[in-house]
Amino acid sequence: MKKRASVTGILLLLMAGVLYSQTIINPNYSLKSHETLDIIKVEERPEATIFYMSIENRIEGGSFCADKNIFLIYPDGKKSRLESSSGIPVCPDTYKFKAPGEKLEFVLTFPALKAGTKCIDLIEECADNCFSFYGIVLDNTLNNRIDNAFTLAENDEAAKAMISFIIIAEEIDRSNLGIEGLLYINIIKLAGETGDVAKAEEWYKKFKLSDAPRLATYIKFLNDQGIKY
Repeated sequence: MKKRASVTGILLLLMAGVLYSQTIINPNYSLKSHETLDIIKVEERPEATIFYMSIENRIEGGSFCADKNIFLIYPDGKKSRLESSSGIPVCPDTYKFKAPGEKLEFVLTFPALKAGTKCIDLIEECADNCFSFYGIVLDNTLNNRIDNAFTLAENDEAAKAMISFIIIAEEIDRSNLGIEGLLYINIIKLAGETGDVAKAEEWYKKFKLSDAPRLATYIKFLNDQGIKY
C-alpha cells in the first residue's frame, strides 16, 4: 500500500507539472523597442520561463548583444531577473552580423512565472540601445482572440476589429492583467481610422483615467503619432 501511495503521489506531481506547462507561439504585445526583434515563442514550465528570440540585422557592420541585466516585470512592478542566456554574447561582447538580412536566434531563461500571470514586460536595463517588450500576452485564449481582431483589421474590417478589441477590454476591465495598453491603443487607432472621432476620444480619456501599467509610456506613444484628445 505504501508503494502504491508513493507512485500515486509521483503521478500527481507529474500531472500538475504538465498542467502548469504551456507554450505561447508568437505572442502579442503592446509595444517593442526594436523593429526586427521578435519573440518566436515562450515556454512556461514549472521550473523556468524560456523566451526564444530572433533579431534581423538591417545594416552593414551591425552587431548585437544582451546585457546581463534583463528582467521580466509583472503588472504590479515586481521583477524577475534573467538566469541564463544562450546563442547571444553578453555585453560588452557582441555578435557581429556578416550582412544585412542575417538573423540571430537566442534564448533567455528566467525563473518560473507566478501562477495566473497573463501578461509580462521583458526589459533590458543597460546604458545604450536597450531592448524592451511591453505587455506580452501569455494566455493562449487571449492571444487567439487578439489575433482574430488583428486579422479583421488586416482585411479592411476596421469597425469589426474595433468592436472585437472593445469586447475584450470590457471583459477584463479593472482586472489589471497588463494587456490594457495593447487593447486601448488599438481601439483608439481603429476608431480614428473609421472616422469615429467621438469613440476615439471616449476611449482615449478612459485610458488616461485607467490604472494600466506603463500608462505614461502608452500615452506618449499615442501623442507622438499625433493622437491626443
